[in-house]
Amino acid sequence: MQSTNDVSLMTSLGLKSNITTASADKTFYYHRGLETYNSSTPILVLVHGYPQTWRLLIPLLPPTIPLFIPDVPGYGRSSPLPGPHDKRSTGNSLLTTLSSLLPPSSSPIPIILTGHDRGARICHRLAVDASSLPSNLNFAIRGTVLLDTVPTLIQWQSCINPLVNAGSFHWSFLANVEIATAMIKAQGGDVWVRMCLDRWIGRSPSGIARFKENDAVEVYAESFKRESVIRASCDDYRAGAMEDSSLQEDDQKAGRKVDSDVLCVFSKGYLGARYDVKQVWSEWMGKGMLEVHGIEGGVGHFVAEEDPEETAKAVSEFCQRHV
Repeated sequence: MQSTNDVSLMTSLGLKSNITTASADKTFYYHRGLETYNSSTPILVLVHGYPQTWRLLIPLLPPTIPLFIPDVPGYGRSSPLPGPHDKRSTGNSLLTTLSSLLPPSSSPIPIILTGHDRGARICHRLAVDASSLPSNLNFAIRGTVLLDTVPTLIQWQSCINPLVNAGSFHWSFLANVEIATAMIKAQGGDVWVRMCLDRWIGRSPSGIARFKENDAVEVYAESFKRESVIRASCDDYRAGAMEDSSLQEDDQKAGRKVDSDVLCVFSKGYLGARYDVKQVWSEWMGKGMLEVHGIEGGVGHFVAEEDPEETAKAVSEFCQRHV
């Protein structure tokens, strides 16, 4: 039986969860301040990566910020989608769940999207789609925070470089869903995740220690023992190679870009070593303003866990500017 120690930790931070109804609800989530929400402050939507949590960031955020923190469909305790795990379908599913928790509103409900890695790709898709969301999603995206990521199409295009391709081998591997699922099951999903985490984490002793707090690696490894998680996460990468990249290519040709403000927080030693992050994202911006914030000190891919203080400061200040 899956341990709920991680849920106990998160609820000790002042969050509520739907752990008792998650199976029926399909999407597992934590939330704060939504029962009495009145639209005066944007809801901060935190969308995790592969895999990653917000346990160290939450205590550092202003307590007045309403929070919605879901497990992405197919990851953690959330059920997979019945269809493809492309970023538009996944993002709309998450916002549908958030909408179900809020009272009806005659005006759009303000939200700020924040995502790491795979979650950032969901947030990017929603930010581009902001003016054309389904009619049942009555949201106004005030801003988007992207943690240690570049657009999916750029990532795939950069794989023409042999060194980038070798370092990002998991992109093409996981995109082959049936092969990857079978091979990861044979190795053990928990073994696979530990190997990935060791490749992506930084080399700062303090960052590594922070990342491993609260038995986080055990939590991530345990969830990847389930075939449903392995398969859904592989389909996430498959969609990135297919419909997500195709749609982004169409977006760029048609001039569909991000019209809300964006903050990109990244590791200078990880993502920043391979990309000019500001230059890359500037080509995907429309009317919105772009800010970038690089984190130093040997921090790797998991900026919110390896340096939660600096990450939380950047996110909090961005939120305060977009109230």
